[in-house]
Amino acid sequence: MGILQELLKDIPIPKLIKVEQKFDSFQIDNTSDALQMELNKEDIKAIIQPGMEIAVAVGSRGLDRVVEMTKVTIQFLQSLGAKPFIVPCMGSHGGATAEGQKAVLAHLGITEESVNAEIRSSMDVIKLGELSNGLPVYIDKMASEADGIIVINRVKPHTAFRGSIESGIMKMISIGLGKQKGAEACHQLGFKHMAEHVPAMARLIMDKMPILFAVASVENAFDKVAKIEVLKPENIESREIELLKLAKQLLPKLHFDKIDVLVIDKIGKNISGDGMDPNITGRYPTPYAYGGPDVAKMVVLDLTDETEGNANGVGTADFTTQRLVDKMDREATYANGLTSTVVGPTHISTTLPNDQLAIQAAIKTCNILDFTKVKLVRIKNTLEIGEIEVSEALLEYVKEHEHLKQASDLYEFRFDEQGNLF
Repeated sequence: MGILQELLKDIPIPKLIKVEQKFDSFQIDNTSDALQMELNKEDIKAIIQPGMEIAVAVGSRGLDRVVEMTKVTIQFLQSLGAKPFIVPCMGSHGGATAEGQKAVLAHLGITEESVNAEIRSSMDVIKLGELSNGLPVYIDKMASEADGIIVINRVKPHTAFRGSIESGIMKMISIGLGKQKGAEACHQLGFKHMAEHVPAMARLIMDKMPILFAVASVENAFDKVAKIEVLKPENIESREIELLKLAKQLLPKLHFDKIDVLVIDKIGKNISGDGMDPNITGRYPTPYAYGGPDVAKMVVLDLTDETEGNANGVGTADFTTQRLVDKMDREATYANGLTSTVVGPTHISTTLPNDQLAIQAAIKTCNILDFTKVKLVRIKNTLEIGEIEVSEALLEYVKEHEHLKQASDLYEFRFDEQGNLF
């Protein structure tokens, strides 16, 4: 028995219960119809002229109904005689290569066949100008040569800064359309200034480029479209401010103020740009964002298949497993930090041989006197928190909470012979 096993062998692991978390579940049942109603407004239709070549910018991961919304937008443009094409709009994602970004779109379900439009993917950009502090502003070269540009994205809270504009249409314009160079420029002075740089860069681009309109969605706590709007350029900023307020109201969360140990089964870029959503975990990559539970110790056990080895976010956890580290593509992971300038999330947290030891290590170090009373919460990932597992010490809290419901009797953690969870 090694020293780690010796130190952890007597640390008790609590029994669990399944718990249902209640959130506002309103969603738009027919996204296509809702979007078509928005697009068919006369002031939107009047923007499109026959023969216009229009770049439709898409590329945010995890966006509900992204294929559907893209296809409806393409069909709308084609019905008016325009010639739309797709440009990947994702900053430095996809390994910051043209083929990589096209592959990311394919992962999202967006192909030339699925949306009936050509995809023009390139990392070439042109410089449009500079902010007053000297930061350069870039835009995708192919998009810049089009007669018009349309951006599709959801509006939601950012994971590393707070402001009236966070993650949404204006970030898509300033960073997404700016490709690797635009993303790098916007991050150059750090997240401390992002709340001012993102809208400032977007304003400059909208002043100089023919942004025709934006398709903005807001998702509920279950990541389903709850609202969809088509925004004219003169209304993008003001409406995005209001849509962000709604998004924050609908944001899912763990209904606990304090958690001794948070266990997360899997992290990945398909879950969040940060691997796991800090708005859920309360663990942020920078000091410029806040909210969520007070978590003493956090464990991440594995990576999703879809993240393809990108383990960005593992560094915000206290403990991980050798299994996760073995799957880690360090180049893809470290590229995140080099672009965002935030390298803490790409660190490798304290690594234990298996799930059992990682969970025991978190319990041992969570600074409580009686380990049998550990307040532990286990989730699959930060996208799926409608049903979670909590330890026996939280049972009474669950029974008294209006948004929590006990969904099982107590049961033991189940580990295989290698010490990993079933």
